[in-house]
Amino acid sequence: MLIGAHVSTAGGYSEAVRRVHEIGGNCLQIFSTSPRGWRVANLSSEEIQKFKKACVQYKISSVYFHASYLINLVGSSEIQQKSINSLVSELKTAGKVGVRGTVVHLGSFKDGKKNINSDVSFRERDRYKLLLKNIKIVLDKTPKETFLIIENMGMRKIGMDLAEIAYIIKNIKNPRLKVCLDTCHLHAAGFDLSNKKKIDNFLLGFEKMIGLENLEVIHINDSRDELGALRDRHDNINEGFVNKEVFRLILNHRKIKKLPFIAEVPGFDNQGADKRNIDRLKKLIKS
Repeated sequence: MLIGAHVSTAGGYSEAVRRVHEIGGNCLQIFSTSPRGWRVANLSSEEIQKFKKACVQYKISSVYFHASYLINLVGSSEIQQKSINSLVSELKTAGKVGVRGTVVHLGSFKDGKKNINSDVSFRERDRYKLLLKNIKIVLDKTPKETFLIIENMGMRKIGMDLAEIAYIIKNIKNPRLKVCLDTCHLHAAGFDLSNKKKIDNFLLGFEKMIGLENLEVIHINDSRDELGALRDRHDNINEGFVNKEVFRLILNHRKIKKLPFIAEVPGFDNQGADKRNIDRLKKLIKS
């Protein structure tokens, strides 16, 4: 199975590969550059080769970027343009270094209202046209082998409602647009996956609305808050409010167990994902 983590790139991308290997991971997520700014990655050919060599050496085949937290594809005109430029640059870097794609929080509408409901006419308002337009621009300007990966959200932002993600996927109609599910975010949004029937029904609904072929990666995180709290605060595995059975069911479910599972956790020393978290996940995997 593919079990890994988001780790630091201090010292270079190749050091991140070594770090995830040392804590027992075999897949990886990193920031291409600072997640709290607009600076873009500028790698030398030597750095690219070191990264690729490290991936081969440590047998890390599935690597993802996580986009800047500043991204908002429906923000002000200036923020929209910066967001597009950032994603285009990041996916071009992904193409150069062999990263599969970038996981992105799409942003939120300025009115702060819940983004979508069952009313089709609501979905077709002009603000969604702008979002779709900007996603298409990013895809049109980036390498065909890379993925733009929408992450579900646990707060009132674009992607909290799976129907909203389905609407975006169906209207873009591009196989390069994928989905990342985050267990902390699902928990925050009120999805209870604590028994087999509930997770079976959830995945059946996802399959019907979005398609499991569009699910690219899973962020496997615990939560510091109770179910439905609408707060995005990650915790270490088995230390928070996400039922241990949720992790067991997700890791072993026949429909998704071959996907990469990436832990984005604080770590027991607050230095990021560590071996203790990875080991806890591995212990839940059925032989």
